[in-house]
Amino acid sequence: MSRLPAPLQEAVDQLSSLPGIGPKSALRIALTLLKMPPEKARNVGGSIIELRESLCMCEDCASLAEASPCAICADPSRDRTRLCLVSEWDALLTLEDMGMFKGRYLVLGGLISPLDGVEPGHLEFDRLRKHLANGEITELILALGATMDAETTASHVKNMVAKEFPNVSVTRLAQGIPIGGEVKYMDKETLRQSLLHRQDV
Repeated sequence: MSRLPAPLQEAVDQLSSLPGIGPKSALRIALTLLKMPPEKARNVGGSIIELRESLCMCEDCASLAEASPCAICADPSRDRTRLCLVSEWDALLTLEDMGMFKGRYLVLGGLISPLDGVEPGHLEFDRLRKHLANGEITELILALGATMDAETTASHVKNMVAKEFPNVSVTRLAQGIPIGGEVKYMDKETLRQSLLHRQDV
């Protein structure tokens, strides 16, 4: 792609820096944008800027929101004794779409992955400790998936809670999530069964 005009090359470089987008896909996206009417292309760019400027991280659950605290955390009808720990915001959305969990969430911001350089200090464990320390939570539900990194993270959480918050029970999603599976890719019935039949860790 060395013969691309400089502005196009810059767009391809920026797009290909995003996860899951290689140089060829980036070029296709850039060319698609070039073929759009100018107003539509400006709207796409504007929506990206708006995304950055209008969203924030919820101070309570670390999810994306338009205001902090987010609508879930601000809802007085949510069960404050149950906290569901998810790795990323899209897993929260998947669980929330089912409409059966009425507790609160905490987005960890990833999973412990020593091979990728992700250590506990990079994730929201201090925020988790703060939630558990307030004394309201009696059950911490791990909805982290069934990958090796998820198992490593679950083990770390279990040990931390057992040591620092022995009165909090730790459960995990059960039935139907295969080894290597991620919560965000599970169908709703599998997740419903997993949430209903969660297990002690």
